Amino acid sequence: MSKHKIKIELNAVIVTLNANDPQILVESGSALPSGPFETEHRTLEQGLRSWAGLPLGYVEQLYTFADKDRRKDDERVVSIGYLALVRSASEQQKAVWSSWYWHFPWEDHRQGCPALIAKQILPALDKWATGASDAATKRARASRVAVAFSTEERRWNDELVLQRYELLWESGLVAESPFAKTRNGVELGVVMAHDHRRIVATAMARLRAKIKYRPVVFELMPDSFTLLQLQEGVEALAGLPLHKQNFRRLVESQGLVEETGAMTRAVAGRPAKLFAFRREVLQERAAAGTKLPRAF
Repeated sequence: MSKHKIKIELNAVIVTLNANDPQILVESGSALPSGPFETEHRTLEQGLRSWAGLPLGYVEQLYTFADKDRRKDDERVVSIGYLALVRSASEQQKAVWSSWYWHFPWEDHRQGCPALIAKQILPALDKWATGASDAATKRARASRVAVAFSTEERRWNDELVLQRYELLWESGLVAESPFAKTRNGVELGVVMAHDHRRIVATAMARLRAKIKYRPVVFELMPDSFTLLQLQEGVEALAGLPLHKQNFRRLVESQGLVEETGAMTRAVAGRPAKLFAFRREVLQERAAAGTKLPRAF
């Protein structure tokens, strides 16, 4: 019989957009915010909202993380991961906002394919794939690498965040916690506590998929915004450049936004129209999304 009790906690990947940078809230030791699920909480989400300390908007349960070796110590902790969105990156007493691209630098393709993919990641993954003990495993590994890290930007799948992270972890290119070491001594991205980077990867993949069929991006936008600000926000989350005119036509044709009648103040260039999200669209069409028309 085990001497250790199983502890249940809630982990939150709290996301905001700050100057077109998707950021997550992290506590000391690069740990995700966490809290207990108490008996007085009617639901898990109520438990999360009770200790989050922020006005959370959209909230969604991600996955239950319960592997036995999640922690360095012998404590068995079952974490129920959540994705939560907030509109403003307000200062927190015991936490800071961290760009999710600091932890996943290979995921930002807004300015093209990151150089580290060709210089570091693909050569190391090729060595890992060809170093398998049998031909079948070599083929399977090579296939996984080709799908996850396609060298053709048109074929880059922004939703495969977790698959890419798992490849890098299996091949020894990223560490699962500050106590673990990579096999080559070079760490790609900022390490997080325990397996929290894996939880963030799950959240990133979920959010990138979600913005394509539900208008959750508006949970991260101010009450009024320009169409350019909206496009830049979607690009920041997806890590991809979008075709400007196609994006605008899609957003307007789907009835996602309406003009407020106000304009931006011109600092440089001409003033731009301000828009607001049409919340009625949630009832009109449950699957309204942004479709992500790529720029390439």
